[in-house]
Amino acid sequence: MADPSSYRPEPGQIPDSPGVYKFRDEHRRVIYVGKAKSLRQRLASYFQDIANLHPRTATMVTTAASVEWTVVSTEVEALQLEYSWIKEFDPRFNVKYRDDKSYPSLAVTMNEQYPRVQVMRGPKKKGVRYFGPYGHAWAIRETVDLMLRVFPVRTCSAGVFKRSAQIGRPCLLGYIGKCSAPCVGRVTPEEHRELAEDFCDFMAGRTGTYLTRLEQQMHEAAEEMEYEKAARLRDDIGALRRAMEKNAVVLADATDADLIAVAEDELEAAVQIFHVRGGRVRGQRGWVTDKVEAVDTAGLVEHALQQLYGEEKGEAVPKEVLVPVLPEDTGALGQWLAGRRGSNVSLRVPQRGDKKALMETVHRNAQQSLALHKTKRASDLTTRSRALEEIAEALELDGAPLRIECFDISHLQGDDVVASMVVFEDGLARKSEYRRFQIKSFEGQDDVRSMHEVVSRRFRRYLQEKLKTGEWSPEDGEDPPTEDDGRPRRFAYPPQLVVVDGGQPQVAAAKRALEELGIDDVAVCGLAKRLEEVWLPGEDDPVVLPRTSEGLYLLQRVRDEAHRFAIQYQRNKRGKRLKSGPLDEVPGLGESRKQALVKHFGSVKKLRQATIDQICEVPGIGRKTAETVAAALAQAPPAGPAVNTATGEIMEDETPAPAGAASERGTEL
Repeated sequence: MADPSSYRPEPGQIPDSPGVYKFRDEHRRVIYVGKAKSLRQRLASYFQDIANLHPRTATMVTTAASVEWTVVSTEVEALQLEYSWIKEFDPRFNVKYRDDKSYPSLAVTMNEQYPRVQVMRGPKKKGVRYFGPYGHAWAIRETVDLMLRVFPVRTCSAGVFKRSAQIGRPCLLGYIGKCSAPCVGRVTPEEHRELAEDFCDFMAGRTGTYLTRLEQQMHEAAEEMEYEKAARLRDDIGALRRAMEKNAVVLADATDADLIAVAEDELEAAVQIFHVRGGRVRGQRGWVTDKVEAVDTAGLVEHALQQLYGEEKGEAVPKEVLVPVLPEDTGALGQWLAGRRGSNVSLRVPQRGDKKALMETVHRNAQQSLALHKTKRASDLTTRSRALEEIAEALELDGAPLRIECFDISHLQGDDVVASMVVFEDGLARKSEYRRFQIKSFEGQDDVRSMHEVVSRRFRRYLQEKLKTGEWSPEDGEDPPTEDDGRPRRFAYPPQLVVVDGGQPQVAAAKRALEELGIDDVAVCGLAKRLEEVWLPGEDDPVVLPRTSEGLYLLQRVRDEAHRFAIQYQRNKRGKRLKSGPLDEVPGLGESRKQALVKHFGSVKKLRQATIDQICEVPGIGRKTAETVAAALAQAPPAGPAVNTATGEIMEDETPAPAGAASERGTEL
């Protein structure tokens, strides 16, 4: 691991101009490529105190052994050079979007004498019209099958076309009317090219004029009593409309745009792109990538734009690109996109209307793509087995940890402190075994003390279950652990590994809790979020698993699930507390009787003024309950006045609130 100060350039050596820089490791391999408006300012940011750097940036600068740069004249040139170098050197610390598959497109080979309609993958060729990309090849074939009835363009390969021309007999499509059979001279090359151009126009969204013309021809044929021709035109119109239904209009005014959305967590990011042409969604694609560099959403969008349009030219770059957030170098990116298209390109964030609604749809697709990626990775049996083996090897366990329990603490500035316990068995979440805890032994914020309490309570219940079954008995004079909350005891199965969300202090607290209970056969580790390091009890240095390790990925999933479950419980608890009132403190008073009391008297203020006999008049309220309610309300502080938030007016209880006006009261229920 190199010291960044060992290869730091002298301040006067770095020019204060736009450029692109490369970090290289000790073997001269390029590990990171970046661009900057000012090379001096950007490179200086890498050579500050490592403690102030983002963990991923710190890892990069300590892996590097040298840095070099190239000065360019404009930011657009820097953007182009950065893209070229990333493709050339494939740096390990740069975000790279890689397709998990090659997306197919519908292609029309207008560069041939007899244009052909086919499914194409891979790089685009000159003189070929492309539509898409599509998620599945079968979607293209279904559309083409409907379109060939009206536009009988050639779809056969060069070999089939040549053979049919030699024998003077068309293929099956020529006999059933789904090919105009140019191979045997049924149409001239010019007529066939006109069919192909009509096909392209229709796919490009210019559908209204063509459908109107067909409908007019159908009516004319019917008036002339050419009913067979009219029926054929009717069927053609129906086929075209079914093809159009597969790509419904989503944006008005025949808009050409690409919409890009990003869903991310701390480790990975998913990008989804919708290609809208002529107001219709013509294609969709997406990627999932590891966030190997310190990058925010704006940076992810910039990388996605480079990936999408780095090899595109002309109409392949749309007039409008809609993104969730604007990248930092919006001006340079706009010029770069305009240069690739040959005309202006609008790069903006949709604020309202149909485009914003469609962007929300694209974002939901990105979220689902990220969730599906994680689910697929977690559900693979071989991957889970390898992950458990890697964890056992890294932590020097006797065997694979088939049951892992993870604990996390959550609070809001020291209030509503709660904890969660999640369980993974054989690498999969066992949600029926999840548990939630309220911190009871103290008030305030102390994550280490909270972790000790939660782990102690969980394993105290485990010992209770062993005591109940006779598998464990306390030593002479030792009192068995007890629980007085009356909850069902469902902690009979011990884990092989306890994971805590945190570093050395939390790990030490969990280990101390186990030792106090005499448990020495459960391993403990902590996963620190800052650098994704694995901490073991009593060790000064963490265990660092490779970023590509399936074991690290499983530990991260376990930790993130515990974090999610703890936050959910903490928010629910806080929400209930904010909605609580003096009647909630009355023992034995359920929700139905609370509502009956408030409904009978109209407000808590009037209920507070009622006598015990008046309270007894409420159905379901006995004298003992009425006395308890009256005593609880007498001890509780009075509620604040009701305020009409529409006017700011303080309202009296006797005056009913106007219809539709919102009111804000003090604590009532």
